[in-house]
Amino acid sequence: MAATTDAEGTENAGGETLSATVIGASGFTGGELLRLLAGHPNFEVTQATSREYANKTLGSVHPNLRGLDLRFSEPSDLESVDVLFAATPHGVSMEHIDSFREAADTVVDLSADFRLDTEAEYDEWYDGHTCPEYLDDAVYALPELTREELPGADLIAAGGCNATATLLGLSPLFDAGILSGDEQIVVDVKVGSSEGGASPSKASSHVERSGIVRPYAPTGHRHEAEIEGILGTSVSFTAHAVDMVRGAAATCHVFPTSGASGGSEDSSSGVPDSPVSKGDLWKAYRGAYEDEPFVRLVAGGSGVYRYPEPKAVAGTNYAEVGFELDPSNERIVVFSAIDNLMKGSAGQAVHAANLALGVEETAGLEFEGLHPVGSP
Repeated sequence: MAATTDAEGTENAGGETLSATVIGASGFTGGELLRLLAGHPNFEVTQATSREYANKTLGSVHPNLRGLDLRFSEPSDLESVDVLFAATPHGVSMEHIDSFREAADTVVDLSADFRLDTEAEYDEWYDGHTCPEYLDDAVYALPELTREELPGADLIAAGGCNATATLLGLSPLFDAGILSGDEQIVVDVKVGSSEGGASPSKASSHVERSGIVRPYAPTGHRHEAEIEGILGTSVSFTAHAVDMVRGAAATCHVFPTSGASGGSEDSSSGVPDSPVSKGDLWKAYRGAYEDEPFVRLVAGGSGVYRYPEPKAVAGTNYAEVGFELDPSNERIVVFSAIDNLMKGSAGQAVHAANLALGVEETAGLEFEGLHPVGSP
């Protein structure tokens, strides 16, 4: 293995190259992982697996990767590597976690298999769990929220795209004491077609998908469990499929009952002021994200892109977060936008691996995006 270990037990790559395997490399997320790792100064992909495309070149599936001299291999024959990224559908990693951990010092799982804390939650939200004994070992990876837990982690559960967009928008309000968990929180997320994966379906065909704003999970979306587990409170969550390829945009409506302004009363009118001011919101969000390399605050500035939009972060590991205050009904509207394949998946996984293995956290993720671009 190429990595060394420092006195605190954290993997420290130094100037050495870390070998990497991508499981499920023929999917959209797998392709993004390969793209990022190919340009990463510390990682070298030595194996990319796909049952369907075994022995075919990466470029035959991912045309943007035609320059990579590597072929897909069978996932049953894993090589020994420093880090393994599992970009598989839900249920696959839990079935093969023993072989994954035997093959790699560090496993980064991009499915939902290890994101929740308990077997009971998997019974409620999924179809149970086949190896719940590993749940305590897994570290949830949304680096802006769980950075301190990632160094040295050897089983990493990368956060989901809808949950990432939502949590990045809401967490600063809890950290600043603006929200306590007793308030009603309504979350509406709009997502691109790539969230459905590379396998075709009737709903994902172009004639059915084009031009839509289609509610596909009005209630009971599985990412609710992930969001509620991190925030420690319930949310009312709805997801829409919309006519874009890349992106997830969350709009959160919250009604704080108290806040940093204290809900002071205007003595001249006898009417309570709004419990939160615009200054409170800027303080909360700047305090949370001022030093974060991949979060940009976009809250009502000038120009066309005045609030977060997926199009502005397409292909990048950046998240945009913004807000607006509605004093007429004491409502805070929070906006957040990510590329679901990047900040919501592959980019998040690489960011987490960087932190776990002692690599510069922005390594391989510096792409700033393009403007103008077509449909993200």
